[in-house]
Amino acid sequence: MGRTREFDEEKALDAAMQLFWEKGYEATSLSDLTSRMGIQRPSIYSAFGGKKELFEAALRKYMMSRASHVRTKLQNSPSVKDAFRTFFEDVVAEEYGEGCSRGCFCINTMVELAPHDEKFEILTREHQMYLSVIFQETIERGIQSGELKIEGNAKALSQALIVSLIGLTVIIKARPERSFVDNTIDVILTSFK
Repeated sequence: MGRTREFDEEKALDAAMQLFWEKGYEATSLSDLTSRMGIQRPSIYSAFGGKKELFEAALRKYMMSRASHVRTKLQNSPSVKDAFRTFFEDVVAEEYGEGCSRGCFCINTMVELAPHDEKFEILTREHQMYLSVIFQETIERGIQSGELKIEGNAKALSQALIVSLIGLTVIIKARPERSFVDNTIDVILTSFK
């Protein structure tokens, strides 16, 4: 009979997610993880596997939470145009706000690991495609309501918005002047007429 875990696995996973999000995979040591998670190495191995498996679990948790957040944010606005403007402005505000600018955990992983690790290439690509579907559903809602009159199709526009979001999130890490970013959002949103 196995021993009962003496720690809250979800709380430990949240702590690992925050640490990986702040430092990335390579810069996070097992000592960093045990300290932040408040558990010992054997507990990490027993509950999650190795560092890579823990990172994957943390990334999956982030992606599920982020997708749910994006869907809720875009669905809860009666105006599709306003929903996308608020969404992009909130992304920027989070990065220019107080505290550590962490960016998007998934995009950080795309930059750090996806070029060298097929599993993370696939995971991050799937997340971006899932967000693209959420964007597409929102755009189609705007077309059906008559709010949007777009040229081209909703799928292509949603994919372009994902590419714009990724680019915006990456460039914000270099802290360009806020007007540069605000002007970029204005241009991105000119797709909505």
